[in-house]
Amino acid sequence: MRQHTGSPYLRVQAGVQTLEWISDQGEVVWRWPVSTARNGLGERRGSECTPRGWHQIRAKIGAGQPSDAIFRGRRPTGQIYNAALEAKHPGQDWILTRILWLSGLEPGFNRYGEVDTAWRFIYIHGSPQHGVDGSPRSHGCIRLNSPDMLDLFSKVSVGMRLLVQD
Repeated sequence: MRQHTGSPYLRVQAGVQTLEWISDQGEVVWRWPVSTARNGLGERRGSECTPRGWHQIRAKIGAGQPSDAIFRGRRPTGQIYNAALEAKHPGQDWILTRILWLSGLEPGFNRYGEVDTAWRFIYIHGSPQHGVDGSPRSHGCIRLNSPDMLDLFSKVSVGMRLLVQD
């Protein structure tokens, strides 16, 4: 596993369901609640697990879209999430507000082949409030509630690193 290089990075701690911004001095600057995969941590394609290790933000998607905009295939649908849509599609894994598409940085572990994070379409993305309740509930992605997603999206850049750990 690559070591931290001294620049700010993000850290997901699946055991406590948090996403943290770590300063270049190693201090937690911001912390947000998240929901990682209900199937736990793992890298295999089709596992619906959240991949571990070092990643980077490959792309920022959704700038300028309204909060709770619904995305499919990384594109806004033109719809805004609401209670009526939730009732019509109960249990759907909603991808809302913004997307940070992740790419693994560790060949053979979370990059290339059957373990490639980007090819698995693993994101940090917005979610309805009930989708981020302190428990692992996603299908592999890292969920934040929509206001926190807007906050995070405004702070990060493409290429920023992220460490996912237990």
